Amino acid sequence: MERRTFLAAASGVAAGAAGLATGTPPATAAPIAEIGGLAPAAGRRPFVRSLDELRQAIGRAVPGTVITVANGTYDVPADAPIALTGVRGRPGRPIVIQAESPGGVVLTGEQSFVLTAASDVTLGGFAFRQRQTLDLPPDCQRIRLTRNDFQLADIEGVHWVMVRADYTTLDHNDFHGKSTLGIYLGIEGAGTDGMAQGVHITRNHFRDHTFPGSNGGEPIRLGVSPRALTTAGAVVEFNLFERANGDPEAISVKSSGNFIRHNTIRDSVGGIVLRHGNGTQVEGNFILSGANGIRIYGNDHQILSNYLEKVSGVVLGSGNVRDHFPGEPPTSRTGNDAPDRVRIALNTLLDCKTAISGETNRTLPPLDCTIADNLLVAETGQLVNMPFQDGISWSGNLVWGQAADGNAPTGSFTRVDPRLTAGQDGVRRLSAGSPAIDAATGSYPAGSIDVDGDRRGRRVDVGADEFSHRRPRFHPLTAAEVGIHAS
Repeated sequence: MERRTFLAAASGVAAGAAGLATGTPPATAAPIAEIGGLAPAAGRRPFVRSLDELRQAIGRAVPGTVITVANGTYDVPADAPIALTGVRGRPGRPIVIQAESPGGVVLTGEQSFVLTAASDVTLGGFAFRQRQTLDLPPDCQRIRLTRNDFQLADIEGVHWVMVRADYTTLDHNDFHGKSTLGIYLGIEGAGTDGMAQGVHITRNHFRDHTFPGSNGGEPIRLGVSPRALTTAGAVVEFNLFERANGDPEAISVKSSGNFIRHNTIRDSVGGIVLRHGNGTQVEGNFILSGANGIRIYGNDHQILSNYLEKVSGVVLGSGNVRDHFPGEPPTSRTGNDAPDRVRIALNTLLDCKTAISGETNRTLPPLDCTIADNLLVAETGQLVNMPFQDGISWSGNLVWGQAADGNAPTGSFTRVDPRLTAGQDGVRRLSAGSPAIDAATGSYPAGSIDVDGDRRGRRVDVGADEFSHRRPRFHPLTAAEVGIHAS
């Protein structure tokens, strides 16, 4: 199936689920030992210079131990990987295995670390250059990968990191330089339909995937179709995607109950796609100067306060099945689930080819969906191309520019200059006196934070930005703010 471009009309997890219902995402993971950071004073701190010394230090490790590996290149034998079998720290006192400096320890060979029944273990600062997937299996939990550089051997079909362990944290890592089929980071779970619970993915840099195919080169794949109805409660936040051209889905969501927030996607083919699953919140993301924006299937999603500029806009999909359900035939699970009860609100869409659009290539339309209080501005193209109107409620949207209005229902938009002003970061925000200020028609308990990180007032502004004189807390991320060398 061709997926290089979006198809538009013209052609823990109970806590995570409860948070989604109330609009309050689960708390982010508490920080644990950083590369170069301090471990508990009582912890052991061996410094090792060979793989044999490393294995011996692992065998003696207790909660709070910090093992530092001397910089250099280590070729890990195929028949003797670095085994972390039954290695267990404690919450707040992990066993840390770290490079002498971020990226200073290069691991080559078939595999590097092989984890089995491990918990509360941190791996940090390594340059992974192995030939096989780094796997975090479901019998592990609370594993942290931090400040690692991932550029595995560029082998067709090899995924680089596969997470199936509950409460995994991946932060400040670099993923780059793949040109063949295969994903950078996959999140799955136990069995055929489970999902790892409570995974936290933050401050990573995903870049330079040049696979030319139409499917199978995602930077992040959060689930697969058989796992779509399992609530994962993953938080994917503050990551930067640049030149992510291996797939039209930079963040591909195929599970339920996740939070995708405050990420930046720039100069990329890939966008954010809710491909399978229900109840995910996509909030406060910047998608800039690329191909694809946000595409939606499934039920009960909230698409709030996102800022899209010079991409394809927001696509509310259609379905070849109404709803997926437990026990359905595998062939049905691969189909597109028509959107029900999706809310697309408070987004800013600027100079997009079509700001908000639908699909006609599938027969089941969206039902009970809301498109409200969005700000659409463009000088060319059209603002709305929505083939299915009966299942959509429109209100409070503002439009401006020379682009055609399209087929939005009469009275669902107001044409007025929103008086946008570009900041130093290039983001166009509301200026004083904008008619968008306090003009939203809806109530948004799930969208209390705008794209800048400002708290929305009792009377909400239209679009992604809530007018403020304060300096924005959040902005489009740069390479200096993510990855192994970020502060």
